Amino acid sequence: MSYMLLRLIWWGLVGILLIGFAIMDGHDLGVGALSPFVGKSDSERRAIINSITPHWDGNQVWLITAGGAIFAAWPLVYAASFSMLYIAILAVLWTIFLRPVAFEYRSKIANVNWRKTWDWVLFIASATPALLFGVAFGNLFIGVPFHFDANMRVFSDQPSIIMGFLNLLSPFTILAGLVSLSMLVAHGGTYLALRTEQQIQQRAKFAAILFSVITIIIFAAGGIYLHYINGFIAHNLDPNAPSDPLFKNVIATPGAWLNNYLSYPWLLILPSIGIVGQIFTIALNKLNKHGFAFITSAISIAGIILTAGVSLFPFILPSSSALNSSLTLWDATSTQHTLLLMLVAALIFTPIVLIYTSWVYKIMRGKLTVAKIEENSKSYY
Repeated sequence: MSYMLLRLIWWGLVGILLIGFAIMDGHDLGVGALSPFVGKSDSERRAIINSITPHWDGNQVWLITAGGAIFAAWPLVYAASFSMLYIAILAVLWTIFLRPVAFEYRSKIANVNWRKTWDWVLFIASATPALLFGVAFGNLFIGVPFHFDANMRVFSDQPSIIMGFLNLLSPFTILAGLVSLSMLVAHGGTYLALRTEQQIQQRAKFAAILFSVITIIIFAAGGIYLHYINGFIAHNLDPNAPSDPLFKNVIATPGAWLNNYLSYPWLLILPSIGIVGQIFTIALNKLNKHGFAFITSAISIAGIILTAGVSLFPFILPSSSALNSSLTLWDATSTQHTLLLMLVAALIFTPIVLIYTSWVYKIMRGKLTVAKIEENSKSYY
């Protein structure tokens, strides 16, 4: 198997892991972000929380596996991104840590203020990662300020860690963050409508439709915005050469991130899937076909993430301060032997994870109602 083909396969596999995380853990984040607003009583909020508690920890496997895959397949990307985005990554981790605490502690004390406090903690711990993941993706288009020296040591070109975090926030990256937040909240609302009944289901359905509309509008606005920001073009790239990020030449020019669509117009099917998927989600939720709506929402998420990935291709982590240090698919990967061994492991263990996850969702399927929560008050969160 050629080095170029292995690199392409791992670009696709990392993309699949990120899509899997957005779909599987994304609906958990969306439900958590909606919980204080969709649930009007304590029993309703308990029903909402218990709709995701059997699965949320297993869904974290997608994030952990994606991080591990990036470390093994793209070590230079891992080193540069975790160094340059340190505060942002810590903020995501800190908020994710709060989710299991909120699940466990919320119902320990039968006090209104205590439970409301943990409801808002759960909201913050769900909305913040959803927003920051989008902001991080948006910064891939802007570029991150770093460079490599002659010994391939990575250095930051930002004045301080705090300023580096603030520099991540720009109009485009905030827009990307809002796309991520809105599509995951719509996905979570659709899942909640599938798992609940009566008033909770109606509020969740309304939220899913509302945020699907918002997703379409912001996603389209992001595509228009992309035409006006600098995109990167790389020269002297050899898909089969050993990884050496400093060998190429990179230039920046407005609208270059849309070049792949101009060269291969059939790729426009990806953003179309993102938008049409949301339209179908809206229609199916209105028809109370929430199971099908969840599927179309997942397809839409895949289309939106693939749109971002294809727009960047072959770049993985562009540098805004030293263009030639930008990392691409062709010069930032592990060795050919490493990629091949990892591929064998992925082909063995990925189906096992998928089978187990499917079995868990099958076992834990069914509606969660307020009456069921109140009848089994001691056994539910």
